[in-house]
Amino acid sequence: MTEVPNVVVHRDAEVLANAVAARIITRLVDAQSAKGSASLVLTGGSVGIATLAAIAATPARDAVDWRRLDIWWGDERFLPAGDPERNETGAREALLDHVDLDPARVHVMRGPDSGLSAEESADAYAAELRQAARPEDHGPVPGFDVLLLGMGPDSHVASLFPGMPALYDTRPAVAVHGAPKPPPTRISLTLPSIQAVREVWVVAAGAEKAGAVRLALAGSGPVQVPAAGARGRQRTLFLLDRAAAGKIPPGLGRIASP
Repeated sequence: MTEVPNVVVHRDAEVLANAVAARIITRLVDAQSAKGSASLVLTGGSVGIATLAAIAATPARDAVDWRRLDIWWGDERFLPAGDPERNETGAREALLDHVDLDPARVHVMRGPDSGLSAEESADAYAAELRQAARPEDHGPVPGFDVLLLGMGPDSHVASLFPGMPALYDTRPAVAVHGAPKPPPTRISLTLPSIQAVREVWVVAAGAEKAGAVRLALAGSGPVQVPAAGARGRQRTLFLLDRAAAGKIPPGLGRIASP
């Protein structure tokens, strides 16, 4: 697990979304060139969806072989398919419906309309993760090329909220009940799953995130500051706008745009 994240600061949320989109395209193309396929774990939230929309809007998206890409999610709201509050729905509208994906390689977390309970949905996703894992992944989760994470003002990542039982769970994916922001029932990857990923990118914009960013980079414990546990096996990036970076120590972040 990487100990020290790389911090890159962009001017504002719009520039941040476009820059992250460009990074994703480059990373996916590199992965496909090296091993024939690539895998990307998506997040929701305003910046996460804006990033996907930026990918859809750039001609550079055609450099990716979308048929050889696996799409996963770091968390999902336990709502029926097509519900506007689902991360999947936002991702489809912003990007997935606009590129030539192989439907069999889009791995969704199922909602109540599937007939599964939240626990059964989490178990089914964990089984799918285990099936996709390879011996070189050293565990029950694929070593995804990139996992995108947003972050809340309370420092939550995926649907791992401060102090909640899911932070202690070692299964690949879990049901979350009583989330402090609606809807209360969710499915989420756990910290061990996040930490098995090759590269974890935490993307945050806005002054309301600045305190949480500072804590996440200051060596806080992940039970109280979940974003402090968001670390990749090979690389961790905190991709921020200036407002979100406003409370980190001088010199920690690299200014990427004027």
